[in-house]
Amino acid sequence: MHNFLKILGKPDNVPIAAMVPLFILALAWALWRSRKRKTGQAAEPSDKVHTWPYLARVEFIAAIIVMVILTIWSLAIDAPLEGPANPMVTPNPAKAPWYFLGLQELLVYFDPWIAGVIIPGIIVFGLASIPYIDVNEKGSGYYGLGERPFAAACFVFAFFTLGIGLIVLGVFFRGPGWNFFWPWEYWDHLKVSAITNVNLPEAMGVIDPFWKFMVGAVFELGWYSMGPLSYLLVRKRETVMKLGWFRYFVVSFFVLAMLAIPLKILLRLFNIKYVWVTPWFNY
Repeated sequence: MHNFLKILGKPDNVPIAAMVPLFILALAWALWRSRKRKTGQAAEPSDKVHTWPYLARVEFIAAIIVMVILTIWSLAIDAPLEGPANPMVTPNPAKAPWYFLGLQELLVYFDPWIAGVIIPGIIVFGLASIPYIDVNEKGSGYYGLGERPFAAACFVFAFFTLGIGLIVLGVFFRGPGWNFFWPWEYWDHLKVSAITNVNLPEAMGVIDPFWKFMVGAVFELGWYSMGPLSYLLVRKRETVMKLGWFRYFVVSFFVLAMLAIPLKILLRLFNIKYVWVTPWFNY
């Protein structure tokens, strides 16, 4: 754990380490506020709120608090500046800025065009489709577990697992050679684990390229067909009937695509690289 604590305490990693508990605290506070509003413990907001003094006062206090924190931070922790860049020496591991580490981590599990184009595109289209597929009229203007349990659960899972989780994984658990290291492991530059990674059909004993393609296709089609198949079980429910079959299929596709990423992460822990191997792409 000494090596992990040393990495955790690096000046440029301090904000990443603080980001997780701060977001959890903010989420807990937001859910608590929505619960109070639902149970009537807090007064409903009026239609009009004056900018002065209500909004300006809160913004002024928040600005002062941020300035105090940044001042103390800059005095207590040195700026993480390194020496001049040397074109003859490549750092190992070579990591992108923290806000791009999620995409860099996705490159471990998918082809570059899937990790860098398809998955971000699905995220953008998924966010853009929310106004067209959200038929829940409860909790207008805010999100709470009581009125919108499915929406709140999807947000929490996606934000913390696929957003912050991938960044934390890339910052603290990816060492030399972009290999995965547990907190109790030392970052050994001689560690070579990628050689042991195999594709799922090969782990099942399938060697022929055609049958590897077919086995992977069966797994992928089986995974994404769970949405339409589940519709047969829940189509009589009031919420599903209000949603309609088309919007239900769209929501199920986005949910399954979201769950596929942590599933690929778990498979990689067992040295499974790709599920579907084709001449054009690997998924």
